[in-house]
Amino acid sequence: SPPHKRRRSFAPALARYAMVELALLDHTEVVVSTHELTLDRPAYTVETLAHFRAAEPASELFLILGADSFLEFSTWVRWREILDLARLVVLTRPGFQTVDATAEVPPGLAPELRAAVAAGDVHFVENAPLPVSSTEVRRRLAAGEAIPDGWLAPRVVRYLSKYRLYR
Repeated sequence: SPPHKRRRSFAPALARYAMVELALLDHTEVVVSTHELTLDRPAYTVETLAHFRAAEPASELFLILGADSFLEFSTWVRWREILDLARLVVLTRPGFQTVDATAEVPPGLAPELRAAVAAGDVHFVENAPLPVSSTEVRRRLAAGEAIPDGWLAPRVVRYLSKYRLYR
């Protein structure tokens, strides 16, 4: 249950877990965790990272987020602790300017994040951004519209259709 998105409607947590598993089924090196499903309350990223740090102390943790989320990162619960627990990996998103150590850092970015960017502790990945958002996928599903090819793994589209999620 994303605590910062309480007013939004989501598919049940177990269904969202199943969709991630389906999307990553061919990537045997990636394991999807059920940790947050075991909580009877909203899950905070900092607590999830702390859980995995304790479970795998020798492992390096990476938190992958979109550029839009990075620009709002200082509003997250205990976000400064997240910087100590994991390396941030920021992906480009349509409509959001990428930030890196050589680019101008957006005004309003917290000083600690500015310092992390300057120190190279935040990794920016120039990926080919898809002009899609989860909001648009949910809107299309609710309207009974088709999901364009390439937006989601075909298995996930079939799952969404079969269980009429977001309708």
